[in-house]
Amino acid sequence: MDEMIITVKVRRYADPDELSEEEQRLLEAAGEAMQYAYSPYSHFQVGAAVLLADGSVETGSNQENAAYPMCLCAERAALASAASRKPGIPVQKIAVRARHEEKIIDRPVGPCGACRQTLSEWEDRFGQDIVVLLQGEKGQIHRFYRAKDLLPLSFNGSFL
Repeated sequence: MDEMIITVKVRRYADPDELSEEEQRLLEAAGEAMQYAYSPYSHFQVGAAVLLADGSVETGSNQENAAYPMCLCAERAALASAASRKPGIPVQKIAVRARHEEKIIDRPVGPCGACRQTLSEWEDRFGQDIVVLLQGEKGQIHRFYRAKDLLPLSFNGSFL
């Protein structure tokens, strides 16, 4: 029997002040994007902000639909905005924050599987890692050095 060990490198921060100013601003932009979430069913609001290689920031928020599979996550909304407004410019970092109308989320919330796959493909598309910052409404921050760490053994175009 073969055994494979998968290692993920993540750094945890107790306070945003421990991050670079650039990463603090990106987390703030993700927090601001939460206010534009449309979440009448789950009351779970997510905001995402991506930093592009040209220094610009694009944001997105989750957009729910009564037919849940048709919902759009904040991460993919921000990436779609970046692709539409700044095609061909790589994403360097993404910050994702979440809150709930009925309770405090004080720990990082990871992206769903579809968003993890999308981020992984963006790394493949541009041939570079994307730093991922995760935080709830407040509290600890997780910093992943690459999106692929969120989806080990990911599916990609090499299988097609």
